[in-house]
Amino acid sequence: MELQEVKRSENNNSYFIKDESVMTSALDVLTEISSKKKIVLKAKGYLIPNAVAVANIITDNMLKGNSSIQDIKLDSIISEEDGQMTSNIEITLTKD
Repeated sequence: MELQEVKRSENNNSYFIKDESVMTSALDVLTEISSKKKIVLKAKGYLIPNAVAVANIITDNMLKGNSSIQDIKLDSIISEEDGQMTSNIEITLTKD
């Protein structure tokens, strides 16, 4: 959790996917990308499919032809406490 807060302060173009409706997240991202032209979707663990869905909704439906996926980064972190592995994804979207 601390790592997520540090990342948030470093990059104000980040949007952390929450455990909520995919369409709600897509509307939030649409609002952000309209003013910033570039946004990085970030998700951990079981929320990764939601991040991919939001990226597809934005690029294929809402801003079709006016946006694109610039970069996708995948990562995994092993917890020192219990040895559990958590996957992370960062999807960079740009508005043309």
